[in-house]
Amino acid sequence: MAWRVALFGIPKVARVAWRTRIKPGSGFPPPPFVIAANHHSFLDPPLVGAAYGRRVLFVTLADLFGNYRLLDWALHLFEVIRVRRGKVPLGAVRRALAHLGEGGVVAVFPEGRRVVRFGDYPVQRGAAWLAVRAKVPLVAVAITGTDQVLGIDNRWRRGRVTLVIGPTLHPDGTGRDAVDDLMRQWTDWITETIL
Repeated sequence: MAWRVALFGIPKVARVAWRTRIKPGSGFPPPPFVIAANHHSFLDPPLVGAAYGRRVLFVTLADLFGNYRLLDWALHLFEVIRVRRGKVPLGAVRRALAHLGEGGVVAVFPEGRRVVRFGDYPVQRGAAWLAVRAKVPLVAVAITGTDQVLGIDNRWRRGRVTLVIGPTLHPDGTGRDAVDDLMRQWTDWITETIL
């Protein structure tokens, strides 16, 4: 029920409030797959979910909990997969792989945090690792403008938001090289698209 309400309401609010545009690009393939997007704002997850239009399990840092009641409520409601910073996320990995194995979609923000500019922090390999391990595609999504309307200072502003649904990247092989290659392809495309 929560997903139905969110997927109905979020696109309408986003269009009115931030003139949000979704450029479908290659579009989303049939599930299962992993979505990997750049990350500026708390708005990014709901907008990515709305762009896909169906249930997505987002991987998020456990330290987001306990800061804002509304955020805690939303994170619980939408069944996020918690990852603790600095720990090996075995439980999170099992849950993500199980969801992909059931034909679901998992979304990851490889920067691991909200950033002012893409490239401020090195990207993490988790999204590519999941795709390689589950033998599913990685779909790149580029987000621009959310840093202007609700950036890391948590202040609301007017602005325009755009999401570009990028290429569907297929793992080539099963080892570390395949993970690195997938992450390189994602990073190159995001860099070309948003900078």
